Amino acid sequence: MQPFSYNEAFIRNIGWVTEEEQTILHDKRVAVGGLGGVGGSHLITLTRLGVGKFNIADLDTFQLPNFNRQYGAAISTLDQAKLNVMRRTVLDINPELGLRTFEHGIDLNNVDEFLDGVDLYMDSLDIFAVDIRRKVFQRCYDLGIPAITAAPMGMGTAFLVFLPGKMSFEEYFCLEGLSLEDQIIRFIVGVSPSMQQRHYLVTKSGVNILKQKVPSTCIGIELAAGVACAQAIKILLGRGKVIHAPYGLHFDGYRNSLVKTWRPLGNRNPLQKYMFWRIKRLLRGA
Repeated sequence: MQPFSYNEAFIRNIGWVTEEEQTILHDKRVAVGGLGGVGGSHLITLTRLGVGKFNIADLDTFQLPNFNRQYGAAISTLDQAKLNVMRRTVLDINPELGLRTFEHGIDLNNVDEFLDGVDLYMDSLDIFAVDIRRKVFQRCYDLGIPAITAAPMGMGTAFLVFLPGKMSFEEYFCLEGLSLEDQIIRFIVGVSPSMQQRHYLVTKSGVNILKQKVPSTCIGIELAAGVACAQAIKILLGRGKVIHAPYGLHFDGYRNSLVKTWRPLGNRNPLQKYMFWRIKRLLRGA
């Protein structure tokens, strides 16, 4: 069997990155919180880009409803821990990876350990995991760690980047004191202020925030990974300007549309308040 060679395995990256930059990526550590949905695709994409170290966390197992979008979901992995499946997968791509694993997920007690030594945080927690998402982003801000959230929205993706010393997650999303339903809706509206996906939601019953039910597609997942990891490359290599909150981008493949958003004051912006009201009415069939 041919022995593994990092330089040879990722030689086709050269041209889009220099040999020196590939070496830099080899030495970078990225934290990926959650390995279902976008998390699995983030991890695979960054591994194939040659990132050499990861902190990864997940406490769930693969089930049939994951099959439409999650990288590791298959008959052969049913009931298996997502973390174990994705760990095997990436080590099969790069057996030299430096992995730190958190098999019980991220909680208030281990968040600092999860973020220890990382150069970038890629958000991929479940959309309903509001409390721990807020905590992770706050600790990233406190520790000076750049953080990216790219949400699969229908057949597109919207992303926000939070950089040290710039607008924080809390300042942008303004979730304090809200009900869980309102926090989820504000997170969705905050990530994708243009809400392009609302134009082709064909079955409103597919969305029920109180029952933690939202539709998804693999199209949105893969676009999210591509867009988020492109930003990751720029951050990890210090390449050029990175769009950051309160600016964001939303590309929708179904509508062939790219919208650059700017929401000063974040969800306190009057446009955001109006969209929040509109989406609540839409979901309630008003």
